Amino acid sequence: MPTLVIDTSFGATVGIVGREPHHEPDSRAHVEKLQPAIADVVAQAGLEPGDIRRIVVGTGPAPFTGLRAGIVAARAAAFATGAELLGQNILEPQAVWRAGLQYPDGRRHLVLAVNDARRRQLYYALYECVPGDPVPRTILDMDIAGAGVIAHRINEWILGRDTPEGGGIVVDVCGTGARRYASSFQGIVALGELVDDSALYAAGADGPRIMANLATAHRDRGDSCSTEPLYLRRPDVSQPAPLKAVMTQEDLRKEAARHLAQETGR
Repeated sequence: MPTLVIDTSFGATVGIVGREPHHEPDSRAHVEKLQPAIADVVAQAGLEPGDIRRIVVGTGPAPFTGLRAGIVAARAAAFATGAELLGQNILEPQAVWRAGLQYPDGRRHLVLAVNDARRRQLYYALYECVPGDPVPRTILDMDIAGAGVIAHRINEWILGRDTPEGGGIVVDVCGTGARRYASSFQGIVALGELVDDSALYAAGADGPRIMANLATAHRDRGDSCSTEPLYLRRPDVSQPAPLKAVMTQEDLRKEAARHLAQETGR
């Protein structure tokens, strides 16, 4: 089934499953370049827009503005073509990609999937890929925190196992921002490798395939494939305080009459 993958969680990545994706790393320009990039990858695959039967869009977690651009484009394309539309978080593909690069060594490999959230924070989740299951098992739920806090939470989980000092467990860190905060991740007691890349573009043609396979696996299991964005951070704006009531001339007249009545009644 011709499947288009769109993600703007970091820069912009678009691709047809089975082919090399197009990646625009500049988050300041990817909104303007997104639609031309989609048209290019569809044409290079020898397809017309109406040939696309499934669209998978990355739902984050990621900062608001860039993420919204990809989701809006995917929704519009699905509406125009009648294609099936599936949302997929962008942390799970990191775990699947990284697990596919590992060599069996008898240890239990986990993947800390991250994405840069700016403000010295990372979006993250801890996963384990189980053979035979297309969807990674979630060890620590998706959240947002500083790298030092993330390392502490992982150590708490590891040291709560039956293995001393994390023996037999390895935690690889994979995703945008992994190396930027490498010094904090060095505190993980069972740290493996740090891979500062996104599966969606660094894995080549495998990136869109991994993304699409995860989305369809979730759909087949009856999971939600919503395209609602995952921000995880509370908005900076707050609800304004209600406006103070303004008294009219008539209100002032009535208030004065009430006070006068109280005074004369004493």
